[in-house]
Amino acid sequence: MKLYSRRQVVFFSILSIIGVFAVIMILVGLNVFDVSFSSAETRFEEAVLSTKEQPVLPAAPVNTLSSYTEDERENISVYERLNSAVVNITTETVSLNWFLEAVPQDGGSGSGSIIDVRKDGVYVLTNYHVIEKANKVFINLADGSQFNGVVVGVDPENDIAVLKFTPTDGAELHTIPFGESDNIKVGQKVLAIGNPFALERTLTVGIVSGLGRPIKTANQHVIRGMIQTDASINPGNSGGPLLDTRGRMIGINTMIYSPSGGSVGIGFAIPVNTAKRVVAELIAYGKVRRGWLDVSVVQLFPNLVSYARLPVSKGLLVSRVRKNGLAEQSGIREGTDPVRYGSSIIYLGGDLITNVDGVDVPTLADLYAALEDNKPGEKVQVQIMRGNKSMNLTVTLADREEVIRQ
Repeated sequence: MKLYSRRQVVFFSILSIIGVFAVIMILVGLNVFDVSFSSAETRFEEAVLSTKEQPVLPAAPVNTLSSYTEDERENISVYERLNSAVVNITTETVSLNWFLEAVPQDGGSGSGSIIDVRKDGVYVLTNYHVIEKANKVFINLADGSQFNGVVVGVDPENDIAVLKFTPTDGAELHTIPFGESDNIKVGQKVLAIGNPFALERTLTVGIVSGLGRPIKTANQHVIRGMIQTDASINPGNSGGPLLDTRGRMIGINTMIYSPSGGSVGIGFAIPVNTAKRVVAELIAYGKVRRGWLDVSVVQLFPNLVSYARLPVSKGLLVSRVRKNGLAEQSGIREGTDPVRYGSSIIYLGGDLITNVDGVDVPTLADLYAALEDNKPGEKVQVQIMRGNKSMNLTVTLADREEVIRQ
């Protein structure tokens, strides 16, 4: 092995570096390497210029529906077609101050559906409780315009009201078509449009959770056949439409069950067939004419059942019958033995009504519900207990308003 001194090692290292540098310069001269010594600013300017030279491509068209699922397209289509036919209803009420002066104040709010556009005005379907006790009614459209509403007719027993307003000339108005509520199924998809908490034209989606629910209203009326849904319904949704996937109204959103006051997924809607049955009368007469038994009845209670030793514990005791009335002609008998109960006189010994038109009537509210869809002059089957014997009678109905007036 040959040994080198330190000076020799340094000398040979410098020669090696000089050699490598010389080789690089020769290759650069031969354009083997494309070496650019442009500054960062020069490179940036060149990049900008090269971009400007490229042709500007038009923006790609946006397909508004193809990127959504079929279910989403249904929701979007129903909302875009019908949301402008849903109105926001606000009311003004009057109260008395300390000096017994009438003072206007804000009332409630709710929703409504435009159902008909006529020469004499635009008709809106909503809930009775939305406009109950209102001094003034205001109807707010999707375009922000507001109109004074007129109450055309009300049906407290079904919690239905019809309003009317006169639009401006040339106003573009849409209506919500009626569907059918007799053939809907549990599990069917439904959509609700309304104004919850004054948030206008809000869409919620759910399913039919149950059918045929009997629900008692704040006025103690029982509405039968209610539609239960888990579509989110909140204060302000009342009166708005419950729709099927084709955009047809199958119900009127009316109330919720909620311990907290907000939606917990249990809402109820009046079947649209009930609305269709009464709307024509509300527009024509301002009220609904209903049939009634021209009798005076007393709802059974434990003390009465025990004292009179009645054969049933639930039902309606016929205390009095209108003389020469339809019920008397049909064979219903009144009581003959008067007894005092509080400030009232009850006549014992009369027939006990247990079923009317196929509906059990343990309470007076049930009797109202059983005859809700019957007209004066119609005949119904009435099941009674006379002593210990059950009987069925065919009774012709009188006009309820006339009976109550007497």
